[in-house]
Amino acid sequence: MTARAADRARYDRATAHLDAPLAIVDLDAFDANADDLVRRAGGKPVRVASKSVRCRTLLERVLARDGFAGLMSFTLAESLWLARSGFDDVLLAYPSADHAAFAELTGDPKLASAVTVMIDDPAQLKLIDDSRAGGTEVVRVCLELDTALRMLGGRVRIGALRSPLRSPAQLADIARTVSRRPGFKVVGIMAYEGHIAGVGDSVAGRPFRSRAIRLMQATAKRELAERRAEVVRAVRAVVPDLEFVNGGGTGSVQYTAAEDSVTEIAAGSGLYVPRLFDNYTSFTARPAALFAQPVVRRPGVGVVTVLGGGYPASGAAGPDRLPVPYLPEGLRYDPQEGPGEVQTPLLGSPADDLLIGDKVWFRHAKAGELCERFDALHLIEGDQVTATVPTYRGEGMTFL
Repeated sequence: MTARAADRARYDRATAHLDAPLAIVDLDAFDANADDLVRRAGGKPVRVASKSVRCRTLLERVLARDGFAGLMSFTLAESLWLARSGFDDVLLAYPSADHAAFAELTGDPKLASAVTVMIDDPAQLKLIDDSRAGGTEVVRVCLELDTALRMLGGRVRIGALRSPLRSPAQLADIARTVSRRPGFKVVGIMAYEGHIAGVGDSVAGRPFRSRAIRLMQATAKRELAERRAEVVRAVRAVVPDLEFVNGGGTGSVQYTAAEDSVTEIAAGSGLYVPRLFDNYTSFTARPAALFAQPVVRRPGVGVVTVLGGGYPASGAAGPDRLPVPYLPEGLRYDPQEGPGEVQTPLLGSPADDLLIGDKVWFRHAKAGELCERFDALHLIEGDQVTATVPTYRGEGMTFL
């Protein structure tokens, strides 16, 4: 029996009393992945990206482990909810225009001390001030650095379109702007190198593309390491008591951690290990989060149909944004239908061994987005469900 077949047998036994659709997290794999992130971080704390987990119970579990410290959130409303729930170090990774939430933040000393907001434009400071509604608390501010690789005099850009702040002088200027404005304090810098951390460098069946990605990433790592160090020096000249410099992501943990200027690493997807992380040479990890759909039809030889399953991930549309049938091994989508809103035909010889009511296990393309489809996660240890916990959705919290 292969390792994957053994996992399928465990998951089927553990959930035999539960009807699909359902979602699970294998805690043995989750904990092993957490240990690997800490190992790769080389002694620097790992800040957990909440958007990749979206379950308070599992956020608490990973933060209780050595090597993890703080959360990286994705909306201001989520940040405040987490802070009110007892998480005392929440870095909002994206700028916000939520006036009501800023009014809450600036009027509550506990929230203001726990939450750090992201800016890359002085106009965002004005929006916060306009939202205060009498709130006088000092707002903790993090500055975001554009990490994109630019070549050929800027005519070629590789990397996400995020912050407009790129040079040491630009970051130092906005640090001075914040420092001179009453009610704000610069406490950190963030630089997320998604073109390194979030792009696999070993694409199945695409050797030339894979080599091109590796060459690009090697160039990007060198350029960013030099520029990030210069940026940090420039900002520290303005803000000597800068608290943190955050960088990285699951796919670049060990490279980012090796930079002296970086004080902490961000990661989250590496806990669940969705399918997009199968294409990396820099690390291997165990799939921990899966979902099951029930077989409801057997249309013919080599075909079964499961209920639902059309759960695409965000990003540019394409096959790599789709979930993949994972267990039993050997199933594939019908190219005429793909994963559907209410039913999904699956092809392959393993279909002939599946009965009505059997479970087919899938992996989502990305990590936390799976939790927007399910209100609970069944936590598996060995071949037993040891707990069932709510996702954000299960707690009535749908932030985006």
